[in-house]
Amino acid sequence: MECFESLVAAINNAIWGAPLIVAILAIGIYFSFNLGILRPSRLKLSVKYALEEGDGHGEISIFASLCAALSGTIGTGNITGIAVAIASGGPGALFWLWLSSIFSFAIKYAEGLLAIKYRSIESNGTISGGPMYYIENGLQNKRLAKILAKIFSIGGMLVALIGIGTLAQSNSISIALGSWGIPTIPAAFAIVVAVAAVVLGGLRRIAAVSEKIVPIMTIFYVGAAVVALIINYSAIPNAFRLIFTGAFSPESILGGGLGATVAQVASIGVRRGIFSHESGLGSSAIAGATAKVDSSVKQGFASILGAALSVIICTMTGIVLIVAASQTGLFTSAPILEGARLTSYSFGCCLGNFALGKYAVEISMALFAFTTIIAWNYYGKKCARYVFGDKAIAPYNFLFLFFVAIGPFFRVNAIFDLADIAIGIMAIANLIGLVMLRKVAIAETKAFFRGGK
Repeated sequence: MECFESLVAAINNAIWGAPLIVAILAIGIYFSFNLGILRPSRLKLSVKYALEEGDGHGEISIFASLCAALSGTIGTGNITGIAVAIASGGPGALFWLWLSSIFSFAIKYAEGLLAIKYRSIESNGTISGGPMYYIENGLQNKRLAKILAKIFSIGGMLVALIGIGTLAQSNSISIALGSWGIPTIPAAFAIVVAVAAVVLGGLRRIAAVSEKIVPIMTIFYVGAAVVALIINYSAIPNAFRLIFTGAFSPESILGGGLGATVAQVASIGVRRGIFSHESGLGSSAIAGATAKVDSSVKQGFASILGAALSVIICTMTGIVLIVAASQTGLFTSAPILEGARLTSYSFGCCLGNFALGKYAVEISMALFAFTTIIAWNYYGKKCARYVFGDKAIAPYNFLFLFFVAIGPFFRVNAIFDLADIAIGIMAIANLIGLVMLRKVAIAETKAFFRGGK
């Protein structure tokens, strides 16, 4: 088993090594400069169009599609992933997350734009879209397009079934429920029933639930972070000093025992950013394709808002962690806690009440995990339908609920590496498609603004 885990880890590190990270950054920089969407006057359009009542073809509103996409994007990684990043790379990792995210917004925009332009309307009136469809319908080389689209879809199914969508999330929920005195077996049963009640109702029910839960959970978690920082407002300037100093001189913050090079800290921050807002993965474009919108550009801007909100949540988590860590000496000694426990400890430290910090983080973890499950059920279902047709839907739902059920009893460490490999497969196929369709995205954007929008 150890040999297998080592092999999986080695493959994961190879896929998510410097070449893929540099490719994502390079594509983001290219799109940023050629699309011209980073101007403040244009970025504010992301809020305008996200709240606009669209009148084009689609199944749900732009806001509902954004919430559905955010269900998958805002997850436990925004809580645990940032804790791991800062514990291993120091405060400077947050700076590199910010820098990479700015350019990643353009990728998110291009994914949203292409999802609308190349979406398909099925015979029953439902909408299908996302990377597999804009790759197949947009690329001129149809043989290559079909191969890339199927690679993306297979990766998407694997991520949904054994990665982001099931095991890790239901495991997180059961841990939260366990801390409130609910045994694992009843917790697993309750999770499966709740998930089934939502996902078996199709996109509209998923969107309706997401539209209610996502704003509440976001406000709750960010609100808890704001309160924690208000209580410790005097420590905030030093936190930003640590972020910027640690980005370029990590050894001065981390010390000899936990020392890291600038390149290592940058890599940690960039990877965490990519995994938090999922720019380059193309997953949220599957939900975005269903929006009732009359312009692909409008959906592109709405997609940016989703990435921005994910970065805001990561930032709030990171600053709370840094404020707490600077007061407890985390950066000069080995980390005593990991993941969610570290975040919970940090919130408790900043709120002045460890029980309050624990409940704030655990409630958020449960909500984040649940919405991630229902979003990835939809993503994986669309991928399964693309590869195998309608006959795959019932078996897919059965397998999905099965993996949700066993998640609370499963060791998820090795699964994370397997999931990362599948995510990498998705990203590679999607990025090739984006590069080959770059001129389409640029032309659509220029035509939109020439029209006086």
